Amino acid sequence: MTVRRRRIAALAVVVVVVAAAWFLVALFQPFGGSGHGLASVTIPHGASVGRIGDILSNRGVVSSGFLFEVRATLAGKRGDLKSGTYDLRRDMSYGSAIDALVRGPARTTVTITIPEGDSRREIARLIARDGLRGDYLHATGRSKLLNPKRYGAKGRGDLEGFLFPATYVLRHGAPVKQLVDRQLRAFKRAFRRVRLRAARRVNLTAYDVLTIASLVEREAQLPREHKLIASVIYNRLRARMQLGIDASVRFATGNWSRPLTDAELRDPSPYNTRLHVGLPPGPIGNPGLAAINAAAHPAHTKYLYFVVKPGSCGEHAFSKDMAQFERDAKRYQSARAANRGQSPTRCGKR
Repeated sequence: MTVRRRRIAALAVVVVVVAAAWFLVALFQPFGGSGHGLASVTIPHGASVGRIGDILSNRGVVSSGFLFEVRATLAGKRGDLKSGTYDLRRDMSYGSAIDALVRGPARTTVTITIPEGDSRREIARLIARDGLRGDYLHATGRSKLLNPKRYGAKGRGDLEGFLFPATYVLRHGAPVKQLVDRQLRAFKRAFRRVRLRAARRVNLTAYDVLTIASLVEREAQLPREHKLIASVIYNRLRARMQLGIDASVRFATGNWSRPLTDAELRDPSPYNTRLHVGLPPGPIGNPGLAAINAAAHPAHTKYLYFVVKPGSCGEHAFSKDMAQFERDAKRYQSARAANRGQSPTRCGKR
């Protein structure tokens, strides 16, 4: 072999080595990072790895669709890449892009379930980590979509009682006002189906019905007792008796979980139905449609009292006179004392 041929051969070897080194560096990107900026990318369901590489390359996420496919193949991830819409960075390394597609798209929606009866403050705590923007309490202070005074509210202006409990799906990061608007629209749709004739015959407004419904929602654990508890409230209003519903005291004091103290039971708030005759100034939560209907159409009874039956799952003993109520209450208190001060109910137990 001549000197010239040896030089050509040596040069060819160098070119091959350099090309191989370049290919390995380009493929494995030892100095690659997580990229910069953002690019919205949609990976169709069933797209091949080659198609995914082309989409990423066209959107500037990776520099080469072909090298992305090779890297995914070498990593054994060809079948792990997930479809969906992603917010990816531009000029990502192949490894970072593959990792992102293996994890799947970030959550783009949030599903929020508002329990029946929860107050504004409870809902605010419930959704605090759901990815919505804004202050729920501020957003439920008032709204152009609904004026409580049109339902009979007098001094109170916030939207307690009108924030319909249901399951809502919203875009992740949406303003909390969107949730409030949807709750108010859902309330309007539901409330149109409520017949208020019976309530109006006894001079109750739509707002009074919502207030009664919020009390029923907190007291009734069994759907069949909605109308019975509503009847007790109606009968006590008619008799000018204090309603004596502890849930209204809990609303006033913010104590929804601990045993009420003597000081809390003496709280002078107008929501303390142990002290004040008549309905509290407004709803103590946001009732569902079943409770609203019960408040609009209570059962016809002569009951004036109710107390939880020991050993039941929230079932109540109803009574017409104080003597029977005192016997029922004594039975409850004895069972509670035997249960070390805890409620003597047996929900979920057999």
